[in-house]
Amino acid sequence: MSKRIDVKKTYKLFIGGAFPRTESGRTYEVKNSKGVFIANPCMASRKDLKDAVVAARSAQSGWSQATAYNRGQILYRIAEMLEGRREQFISEISELTGVAAKKASDEVEASIDLLVWYAGWTDKISALDGATNPVAGPYYNFTIPEALGVVGFIAPKKSALLGFIAGIAPIIASGNTVIALASESAPLPAMSLAEVIATSDVPAGVVNILTGKTAELAPWFASHMDIDGLDITGLDSKLVAEVKVAGAQNLKRIHAFKEVATPGRILAFMESKTVWHPIGV
Repeated sequence: MSKRIDVKKTYKLFIGGAFPRTESGRTYEVKNSKGVFIANPCMASRKDLKDAVVAARSAQSGWSQATAYNRGQILYRIAEMLEGRREQFISEISELTGVAAKKASDEVEASIDLLVWYAGWTDKISALDGATNPVAGPYYNFTIPEALGVVGFIAPKKSALLGFIAGIAPIIASGNTVIALASESAPLPAMSLAEVIATSDVPAGVVNILTGKTAELAPWFASHMDIDGLDITGLDSKLVAEVKVAGAQNLKRIHAFKEVATPGRILAFMESKTVWHPIGV
């Protein structure tokens, strides 16, 4: 029998719970810290982004209406599944970035812990930000935080796994759906995480992940009329102004964050809803 040929992994996009190839047919090379070729991920197009937004919008109503407890359980399930594949992620991070296995292991463990941390916030965020308001009249008046809608996320180049989870976990914890653009130089942990998410009870369309050129895709995220908010934590400073101008034209809410674990990342993409209820009825 002749020597077998290795089955090389083809990294695809993650849209609507499926793994399609980019409609453009384009790919780009990802190399490790020593310049050695590793993979050819998809170079997502504007059409791929539109498909992801359609999937995210379709899933948003059902996800936001799920109980906070249920969303927390599903986030915890992602952490469970990631724990089971931790060796794969340690290997990917080490190969991509050239860091020692111990440092890669620390990042994977921090990523798992962060998912559990945000899972715990799903049914507590309303206690932090909600309120019972004093009003002049026979009414109860409540302020309740609610999901904003569909949110985009530009992942940072560094901390390819931890930085990615720090973006998507707070967005979906509150009932938003997300379209995430993985790190351009180190997208493989994000795409492997898509395989974890696909088997973690996350409804199709809640998390959508694209790979490609940040400079090309980020302005399209900002100008898309059906993306309600945008986390630009991973964006280079030279692109920030262009993206903010594009986002301002459609009143998009745009934020960037320094901390990975803060309830402020959840609240940044929530709205306050006021409810009146008559007393004694």
